[in-house]
Amino acid sequence: MNPGYLGRSELPEGLKALFRPITVVVPDLQLICDNMLMAEGFIEAKSLATKFTVLYFLCRDLLSKAAHYDWGLRAIKSVLVVAGSFKRAEPNMPEGGILMRALRDFNIPKIVAEDLDIFFGLLGDLFPGIDVPRKRDMRFEGLIQEAAKDLGLFPDPEYILKVVQLGELLEIRHCVFTMGNPGSGKSVTWKTLAKAQDKDNKKTVIVDLDPKVVSTNELYGVVLLATREWKDGLLSKTMRDLSQAPGTNPKWIVLDGDLDANWIESMNSVMDDNKILTLASNERIVLKPHMRLIFEIRDLRFATPATVSRAGILFISDTFGAQWKAYVKSWIAKKSYDEEKKQQLALFFDKYINETFFQVKKSFKYLIPTMEISMIISICRLLESIMDKHDVKAVEYLFVFACIWCIGGGFSEKDGKDFRKEFSNWWKDKWKQVKFPSKGTVFDYYVDIEGSKLEEWNKM
Repeated sequence: MNPGYLGRSELPEGLKALFRPITVVVPDLQLICDNMLMAEGFIEAKSLATKFTVLYFLCRDLLSKAAHYDWGLRAIKSVLVVAGSFKRAEPNMPEGGILMRALRDFNIPKIVAEDLDIFFGLLGDLFPGIDVPRKRDMRFEGLIQEAAKDLGLFPDPEYILKVVQLGELLEIRHCVFTMGNPGSGKSVTWKTLAKAQDKDNKKTVIVDLDPKVVSTNELYGVVLLATREWKDGLLSKTMRDLSQAPGTNPKWIVLDGDLDANWIESMNSVMDDNKILTLASNERIVLKPHMRLIFEIRDLRFATPATVSRAGILFISDTFGAQWKAYVKSWIAKKSYDEEKKQQLALFFDKYINETFFQVKKSFKYLIPTMEISMIISICRLLESIMDKHDVKAVEYLFVFACIWCIGGGFSEKDGKDFRKEFSNWWKDKWKQVKFPSKGTVFDYYVDIEGSKLEEWNKM
């Protein structure tokens, strides 16, 4: 009860003396699982409890050590509650299939792309021959696709799946972390879900705030020592207003900012099953059943294990480039170029980008970390700034020019290597269609649009 880490205050020495020290044992997960499965109405509780706990032990040992993974008691309890609701919804379905579906559908959202194969392998070994299809609400998925189009986004299947997973997580957890690199699509996921709910006659109220822009006292409120007067905080006021608002339509508070122990520790009682925010003024604000907290964060580097285990996690991976591919498709669709130009652009994105990104990851280092999608957005902006004003004949020349500057422009000398020069040499060696002169680097030339050729900058 007395952890010594940031965000928790130590008990004073005078108070410590009144308590005797005790040792706490690790809970027997299998026994707890067995009891809870029986309570949820499972008949084969004993064998299923063994499978469940073995899966989590193996996940802890075999999957990567990502900070947001939690294979402890809270994670087990939330899956058991879901399995119980599945059991009551479909009482005639085999129990192994019900548990396997709960384990699969509520762990996949948080698993990193590189670990998915191992996780599916473990599930397949523990539940051999069982493959229960995911329960899908096709009507609502249709609404999500409409909402995506309304927001001007390409309805990529990966992205639609993430929106569905967020919806499923919000059904069972009142706090959810949406995690991923910048540009992976964290904000559009909850915005699309909210818009789809609006279409489904569930008007969603969203308050979006950044907990890092103010101090902890300004976030939660503080009692002023001089006057003993209570001064409200940003989050406490927002939460009280939403709690007292009439109606039971969804109300979300989106906390969009990095987690650290200073402000997140005070949220522990809200993230627990009590769902109560206790303020320094002794006021208690209840998180109503229709209210949800969504944390939009990059990583859990500064969060404590107590925080990680308390929320559902939706991890949005950008390793396979689904985000930038969808961006390119929607960008090309929106432009008013003729069909031939559009096809050429789509072809060049396929031809150049994947290979270049692969090489960049493998061999080169940026001065400042850069996300793939931000480079793609830069390429599209640079292309449209020229193509909207001029009738470009040599589209490939222009595309190569945009690639070189938007992908290679961020290189410089780092760790004693001139990465800009190395990138230039690699580009000349790899791509021969647009031939660069041997003199200088690829950065020394611009595209002469009239003559459809490369010229040195000093000719301009």
